[in-house]
Amino acid sequence: MRHLLAVLAVVTALTVTAAAGPGSRPEPRAGRALQAALDRVVADGAVGATATVREGRRTMRLRAGAATLDGGQPGSARAPAPVPLRGRFRIGSVTKTFVATVLLQLAAEGRLGLDDPVRRHLPGLLPPDKDAVTVRMLLHHSSGLPSYVSAIPAEGAAFLRNRYRHYDARDLVARVADAPLLFPPGSRWSYSDTNYIVAGLLVTAVTGRTWNAEVTDRIVRPLGLRATSAPEDDPRLPGPHAHGYFRASPDAAPVDISELNPSLAGAAGAMISSADDLDRFLTALVGGRLLPPAQTAELLRSDAAAQGYGLGIHRFRTSCGIDALGHNGEIHGYFTLAVTTPDRTRRVVASVTTRAFPLAAGQPLAASLGSMLEAALCG
Repeated sequence: MRHLLAVLAVVTALTVTAAAGPGSRPEPRAGRALQAALDRVVADGAVGATATVREGRRTMRLRAGAATLDGGQPGSARAPAPVPLRGRFRIGSVTKTFVATVLLQLAAEGRLGLDDPVRRHLPGLLPPDKDAVTVRMLLHHSSGLPSYVSAIPAEGAAFLRNRYRHYDARDLVARVADAPLLFPPGSRWSYSDTNYIVAGLLVTAVTGRTWNAEVTDRIVRPLGLRATSAPEDDPRLPGPHAHGYFRASPDAAPVDISELNPSLAGAAGAMISSADDLDRFLTALVGGRLLPPAQTAELLRSDAAAQGYGLGIHRFRTSCGIDALGHNGEIHGYFTLAVTTPDRTRRVVASVTTRAFPLAAGQPLAASLGSMLEAALCG
């Protein structure tokens, strides 16, 4: 749900393991640098992490930390199991890239226009002072709509009491619909999860089906993303996975939060995936397999005022001068990063399990995540 444009994350100070996948031939120096970066992520508070780096036909899979805090059994003296290299995880705001892709497909089909006002397709959802908000502004985070996250019990003990609660998308929007705009629509940029909750409702208004169903039929199935799902209310995280945790307060014990009702994030962050699936999706998207050239150009167009954000995807440059495209995502217990170079010759997917929500830019873990990304792209 949250977006950290300057930093990106991965692992915890337990047993540290490195492993290469079948057919992988990691370059030793690059592998050592990335492993050291993963170890630092763990030392700075993550529970576990994996990073998958692809360069040409070469794949490097590394991990650090552990799949759980307790080895799976309370009081167990056994060493915790390592993080599964091909496990599933909650991808948080990387969901936004999937949803933006569907809306761009609908634009290519002539079923809506990017510059259509939201009120044309969703009359009455937003009050009159927000009539100028367009589809493009939602996807670009330039609508001025405030985020609904602060209006729901997303933190502290209240979140734990509500972790299985269903949230209706229209109700999430209604919680902030009457709040003042952060700025006149289209005049500035500010990341807001409300934008993509409305985007999900737009998908339904145009197609008559949920955003979950459209993402599944338009992207997940055609690309063969077998570990990817867009759940509505199912709290389970299926298949092999590392466990994420949540502290109700800084001094509280971490609670396993792997199960939660994803409707609190909806089209802004509800999806589940794996490293291989996210790599396949991002490669197909940036490579023009999911969108016609005109819509691919719209997807990737960005400006400095938006911190490099396009329509559901972020463009940035590393300290070593490498340009990259992608998105990061955070939801309770999980942080995800999926990026590629524009020519798709080097791609990185990282998943980190965390102990607290939200991750703040000033925390040591946030800085170590940024260093991990640099090691993966520049190594």
